[in-house]
Amino acid sequence: MLFSAVGFAADKYSIDRNDLPEAAREFLTEYFPKAKVGMIKVDSHLLKKTDYDVKLVNGTKIEFDNAGRWTEVDCKNQAVPDGIIPKAIRNYVKKNFDGVKIVKIEKKATKYEVELSDDVELTFNLLGQFKSMKLDD
Repeated sequence: MLFSAVGFAADKYSIDRNDLPEAAREFLTEYFPKAKVGMIKVDSHLLKKTDYDVKLVNGTKIEFDNAGRWTEVDCKNQAVPDGIIPKAIRNYVKKNFDGVKIVKIEKKATKYEVELSDDVELTFNLLGQFKSMKLDD
């Protein structure tokens, strides 16, 4: 029985947006309307729910949970769209890091982790209150 269950835990690769949950498709349409999907990895876990890794042709990587909610947006050297970033975090970065872009944001269970274009990493709680800073290695 274990061997048959292992067969169901395989990853699937696609470029079809319809392989994503509706919330993820809406997110892509709203925040990356002109971007083309380069690859979608449907990551099925044996005992956990499925998650989705999307790579856009422009290099942006987005991770979604099983419900289609984003968990990470990595725009490499481009700015993450403002609408994705909580207002308190946007305001903090604008006030304290003038001229620097947020290029990556990750939402975890208890915090946000933000990477700036100058390789500084910031941590905020879920209310957007600043908690810590470190230089990326």
